[in-house]
Formats: sequence, structure tokens, C-alpha cells
Amino acid sequence: MAFIFITGSTDGLGRAAAQALIGQGHRVVLHARSQQRAATLADLSPRSADIVVGDLRSVVETRSIADQVNAIGRMDAVIHNAGIYTVPSRSPTPEGHTSTLAVNTLAPYMLTALIERPRRLIYLSSGMHRGGTGPLHDIDWTERRWDTTRAYSESKLYVVALALAVVRHWPNVLSHAVDPGWVPTRMGGAGAPDDLEEGHRTQTWLATSDDPAAIVSGGYWYHRKRQAPAAQATDPAFQDELMARLADLTGVSLF
Repeated sequence: MAFIFITGSTDGLGRAAAQALIGQGHRVVLHARSQQRAATLADLSPRSADIVVGDLRSVVETRSIADQVNAIGRMDAVIHNAGIYTVPSRSPTPEGHTSTLAVNTLAPYMLTALIERPRRLIYLSSGMHRGGTGPLHDIDWTERRWDTTRAYSESKLYVVALALAVVRHWPNVLSHAVDPGWVPTRMGGAGAPDDLEEGHRTQTWLATSDDPAAIVSGGYWYHRKRQAPAAQATDPAFQDELMARLADLTGVSLF
């Protein structure tokens, strides 16, 4: 039995992953952004473990989430599932960051740094990360005119780079990035063409399996097949520059 924390587990891929892992006999720590959202987990929580609550848009609440997880115990795996896409404006967080960057990049970065180091880390990205390549001087969109798609693509590029930076710096941790596909969740929309089952199967497999393919760190996956991520995400210089920028924005150092 593995002990697994999943961010954003009230609906969509996070909930589907939690249900699958609970069904396999694993202990799952669930996450909701508010007490109201936590109430939707009532059918899962008696069979799993605990529920942690906090809004990933907030640096303060993200720190609280890490503290709550650490108080429960050391995880075997953390699945960084939570994400947002259709943000029509910069939509600043309490700390003034763009919400897209805060939820999709800053939160997984902070949680990686602040949660007691697990054996496995899985970060949900997107095939759209390839459209996010470019310089890092304005990752928080304080200078550019807001572009929802570009901001999302960049945030998912940064997540892949984070996963691969972990591989370099923490050789005893298995770290992977996953493209779940365009699946029919609340974020993906009812008309999304990919299969919801396939959308969560890779991350649950990476979190628990001892298959030879699953225990080779540093993969970028789509439906349990390794893919080549954007070249920029694999560049150590880009990774290091990004980690420095994220440390500046959050006040948290990862390496």
C-alpha cells in the first residue's frame, strides 16, 4: 500500500485518480481549495485518509497545505494534479501573481520544496507546453498584454522543467511529467476528444508501479508512453534560471 497526496482532487482527473488508487487499496490524502469543496469528498474520505484544505492561488494557503500534509506523515508519492486554464485576465492572487502561474507553477514548486520529500513526484503538464517556449523575463505577466492560451502554455512548460530539474538535483526521487490529454473534465469541456480513463491512468501507475519503465526517472508521458518534451524544458540552464525566478517570486528555495 502506498501513501499518496493528490492536489485538486475534488473533481476531474484528480478525483478519478483518487478513486482508482483507493480502489487499489492505497491510502490517499485528498485536497480541496475550500471547506465547501471539501464537502464533495465525503464519499471518498471514509475510504481514503485525510483531506487537506487550501487555495493554491495563495502563497500563504499553499504553505498551510504543505504543513497539513507534513502533519499527516511522509508521502510515498505526490501527484501535482491541480491546474487552471480559462482565466480571462491576469486575475492577480493575494500576493499579486497571475492566477495561472500561481496554481499551475508556483504551487507545485512550493509544495515540492515544503512537503517532506516523497519517493515519487508526478506533475501534470499538457501537450500545449510546447507553445510556451521563450524567455523568462516576464513569467508573471506584469509587462505583456494578457494572453490566456500563452500563459497556460508557459505555465505547463515550467512544470515540465520543474519535474526534470528535480531529476538532476534529487537522484533518489522518481520525478515525471504527464500530459493527460484533452479529456472531458470541467476544465477540458464535455467535447474533449480524449478518454478520461486514459487521462488519469498514467499518473496513478507512475505513483505506485514497480514496472521497469515506471521506475526510470525523468519521463514525459502521454498515455503510459514516453514522449519528447519541448527542448527548452530539458535544458539545465533554462531549468536553473527558472528555479531562481520561482524562488524570487515565492521566497522559497527548492535546491
